[in-house]
Amino acid sequence: MTAPPRFKVRKKKLGSYPFVSTILSITFALLVMGIFGTLVIYSKELERLVRENVRMQIYLTSNINEAQKVQIEKNLSRQYFLPAGKEGTIQFVSKEEAANQFISETGEDFRKFLGENPLHDAFLVAIDAPYQDKKSMDKIKADLEQLSGVFQVDYVENVIASINQNVARIGLVLIALSVLLLGLVVVLIHNTLRLALFSQRFIIRSMQLVGATRMFIQGPFLTRAALHGLTSGILACGILVGLIFVANNRMEELRLIQNIERMSILLGSLVLIGIFVAVLSTWRAVSKYLELSLDELY
Repeated sequence: MTAPPRFKVRKKKLGSYPFVSTILSITFALLVMGIFGTLVIYSKELERLVRENVRMQIYLTSNINEAQKVQIEKNLSRQYFLPAGKEGTIQFVSKEEAANQFISETGEDFRKFLGENPLHDAFLVAIDAPYQDKKSMDKIKADLEQLSGVFQVDYVENVIASINQNVARIGLVLIALSVLLLGLVVVLIHNTLRLALFSQRFIIRSMQLVGATRMFIQGPFLTRAALHGLTSGILACGILVGLIFVANNRMEELRLIQNIERMSILLGSLVLIGIFVAVLSTWRAVSKYLELSLDELY
């Protein structure tokens, strides 16, 4: 009878380094941080879009002429609270346009039973984000009501208060989660590299016994750690970009809250964090093994 086949079990060599598992672990940690950073960027861009749509309504008197309208627009264009470098900060809406919009939304023509259009011409003025608190908005409203030809100034006060409250709460939550996540990522990468270097503690001691200096021993390990951090960072960035691309194809609305500049900073930060944490963790681990006695190494 023929003997049954024997399957050889591949044994790891003494001092072997788990390259793949180390890189995958660091990549996963950086990817989680990158996903959270993307959510933070999206939330900030969404806040920006909401604040850009905050408008103050400046209603004009019924008997105002074109020259007065032009003068009011010039006065508004010089105001300190306008967003700098943005178009469409001042929009003129005639009373006819306002009436047509109301009729299209409600389906009722109030001009038929009123016999006239009681609405007023108006300017819709954008307010810069730093001035969107209640105190500043009330001051702006009082100042604009002093302009000649202005009938009334109004803004949706409860919406502004709701925006400010929600932004403040979300900001605190995001800051707390960012600090917590960064700490967890650092700990995960540190423990991954420390366990990876555990298998090479005897190689470190052998180099020390033959008279190698600390810098000579640490140099190759730090270089390898930097390469691991760089590779993991690039892999995490590639996966993150792929996830964003897929999400954009499924939800085109996400394109409205993208910020290429901030995303570039985030991707670069992931690579730098991967390199920095990997090098720092490796340096600490190697230094620890250099200071242990032979009995403690076992």
